[in-house]
Amino acid sequence: MSGARHRKLAMLNLALFDLDHTLLPLDSDHAWGQFSVKIGWRDPETFAQANTAFYEQYKSGTLDIHAYVRFATQALRDLRGDVATQAAAAHAEFMASVITPAIRPSALALIDKHKAAGDILILVTATNSFVTAPIAKAFGLEHLIAVDLVLDANGIPNGDIDGVPSFREGKVTRVEQWLGERKLTWGDVSRSAFYTDSINDLPLMERVTHPVATNPDPNLRAIAQTRGWPVLELFND
Repeated sequence: MSGARHRKLAMLNLALFDLDHTLLPLDSDHAWGQFSVKIGWRDPETFAQANTAFYEQYKSGTLDIHAYVRFATQALRDLRGDVATQAAAAHAEFMASVITPAIRPSALALIDKHKAAGDILILVTATNSFVTAPIAKAFGLEHLIAVDLVLDANGIPNGDIDGVPSFREGKVTRVEQWLGERKLTWGDVSRSAFYTDSINDLPLMERVTHPVATNPDPNLRAIAQTRGWPVLELFND
């Protein structure tokens, strides 16, 4: 029995996917911010300015993830009444009007390829779980590692991050925690692929056996070319 279990674990293959500008041709967190302005939850001028500034910090690798999450969840914390119902309705509209039209056949085909190979697929994103949980479902991804939020007694984010944020080196930590929860380690993983566009994800790219620079930013593209990593363009249309 133990030998059979060992052989089974030795065949474990992981396919890890970043979300924003990797599976989606947009940044879901940034888009959610813009959407919150559209529905009147935030002041257009001040919010758009700060949202864009944080996004530029993310692209340059200088983002303070804790400050950003406090900013990104402010609209939810400012709601009154039945906040949970309002938030669910807004997210459903966000999915229908912004996310679903942006899901490309090329991204779905990549996911289907790994499913057909019997891999375990995990969405590993630095965007918070409120925004990304429905997106993971839309892609048919069972497992999600996202920035988890501390919730108040009513289930509303209080602005703090719960545990290690899945950002930069934190993505490696969170994948290791995911494995540990299943009594596994990297040693039980035969093959691990990670698809991402961002230089912020270099730590996890360096940890897996098959890093794939996907729609990469200029910094990641340069590193991929230097190290001989494959470059995948999903959104050439």
